Amino acid sequence: MGETYTLITGASSGFGRSIAQKLAPSRRLLLAGRNMERLEATRNSCEAPERHLLWVRDLSQLDGIGDELASLLIEKKIGIEHFIHSAGVPGIQLARANEMAFVTQLFNVNLFSAMEIIRPLTQKRVNNGALRSITFISSIATRLGASGYAVYAASKGAVNAMSLSLAVELAPAVRVNAVLPGIVETRMTKEYFTDASFVSFYPLGFGHPEDIANAVEFLTSDRARWITGQEIVVDGGRTVFSPSTQTVAGS
Repeated sequence: MGETYTLITGASSGFGRSIAQKLAPSRRLLLAGRNMERLEATRNSCEAPERHLLWVRDLSQLDGIGDELASLLIEKKIGIEHFIHSAGVPGIQLARANEMAFVTQLFNVNLFSAMEIIRPLTQKRVNNGALRSITFISSIATRLGASGYAVYAASKGAVNAMSLSLAVELAPAVRVNAVLPGIVETRMTKEYFTDASFVSFYPLGFGHPEDIANAVEFLTSDRARWITGQEIVVDGGRTVFSPSTQTVAGS
């Protein structure tokens, strides 16, 4: 095995692109996403773009993901030291209107594709024991109830639960953690930024993708060597905010 890389799914936009830009100065990256043009844009926005590789893959289609990744690592003679699963599909659908196609897409991308990727990364014959950390991008939707978010929250809640067991199973060689963002300004969340009342639920205001990238950078570094099995909430105080408390305090 030659050089080691950090694999980032969902690297073509949002959190994934910001994480890639944050890590690029110190890491070789394998950027995964379904759109070649947008992946190229991410690579070109990173420092030293020539040393980063691309893996064009639609993670909603599960068949062959693990084998394809294994073949790529063997062909390139590289290993994956850190895996960051930033790929994710959001979605709102009320329980009375749930469609299995919607459910399947969310679970395939948010959860099952990560399982498929982790399998070859933990096989010594493929990755040669290179893996040192797994970081999942989850959501505070796993801690707060909201109408229409049952499927999305369930998929991310499953990610959180999986990370706990993996943290035990893969220790001490591999650390496994989840980052739970609040509302962060990305292409997919821009509609929230027009609602002034919603902003008031965030004591520190809405976040930016680099806030999540900073947390990921820490968790994948040696500074986090004694941290595993944790859900790191990065939400500007949203999950500790209580509207009723604010009313009483201000009365």
